[in-house]
Amino acid sequence: MGYLLIFAIFMIASWAIGARLKSKFREYSEIPVNYGMSGKEVAEKMLYDNGVTDVQVLSVDGELTDHYNPQKKTVNLSHDVYHGRSIAAAAIAAHECGHAVQHAHAYSWLQMRSALVPIVSFSSRWVQWILLAGILLINAFPQLLLAGIVMFGLTTLFSFITLPVEIDASRRATLWLDGSGVANTATLPKAKEALRLAAYTYVVAALASLATLMYYIMIFLRRD
Repeated sequence: MGYLLIFAIFMIASWAIGARLKSKFREYSEIPVNYGMSGKEVAEKMLYDNGVTDVQVLSVDGELTDHYNPQKKTVNLSHDVYHGRSIAAAAIAAHECGHAVQHAHAYSWLQMRSALVPIVSFSSRWVQWILLAGILLINAFPQLLLAGIVMFGLTTLFSFITLPVEIDASRRATLWLDGSGVANTATLPKAKEALRLAAYTYVVAALASLATLMYYIMIFLRRD
């Protein structure tokens, strides 16, 4: 029951932050950015200003599906961000470019995160099945649950390594938005708030993953 309560708290927190983020994005999408720049133009300027010339800015489907792909070296912006000319679009575009700048400067936390991607991708496909089988066979074959715990532990580690990567990307975005004049004294706080809410989603996800990991560890330790 204790775990179910904790899980419910994290689920509610995640939903609330996500809803707040979408609400703020819609609100700040009505506030124009300096120079009338689109998200695509903001991204291209930030990359240029930071000496990053080998990254392409693309438009992708979905809402808030923005991300940086280090393998393909593409900044992928959702339609509303790519074409948007608001402080919300500028903040998100600059944040994703922050990851491209991290990549270009060999930012250590991003390198660690990228190194874990293949392992975490494999673990994510199989970990739930292994954990389920491990719980069912806990007395006959406890090593199976232990293997599942190790795999889930890697995904939890990945979640926590993601935190400094996201926070640093937002820091780089905020500094550039301010220094470039794309944001002003009225719009910069709004950009900061949007980026802070986005960071909270990663914090909640990491803590939820840690709580789930501890739950599986307790099952393993309390086996007959």
